[in-house]
Amino acid sequence: MSGYLQNFDLTHGVNILRLICGLFFIPHIYAKFFVPEALGFFVAANFRPPAAWMYTACVIETFLAVGLIFAILPVLAGALGCVHLLVAGGAVWKVTKGKWLWNIGGYEYCLFWAICCLVVAMHYSEIG
Repeated sequence: MSGYLQNFDLTHGVNILRLICGLFFIPHIYAKFFVPEALGFFVAANFRPPAAWMYTACVIETFLAVGLIFAILPVLAGALGCVHLLVAGGAVWKVTKGKWLWNIGGYEYCLFWAICCLVVAMHYSEIG
């Protein structure tokens, strides 16, 4: 398999990881528009003004999703995804007062996802 389609060859684990990292942004983008509690998170995390930060995060996540899903500038998308998710993890840590476990609202998930994005960036920087 050659060309652009090799980015979707699921026999290569890094393609699965890259796709997961990108696809997982989609529910977060959706929530910022259709889940009222999303704005409450930005308020609780003390982002000022919260709506502007929420929509800025939505724009960033849209670019990250497209970049990671379609392997467009994957080094940049992976690196920025890592930074974005570390900021999100810090905000979750602040709001949850340091809870670790994701299933009780902690920052574990953001940290894991950030590391996955970093691995994607590292892989594509080696082959690019």
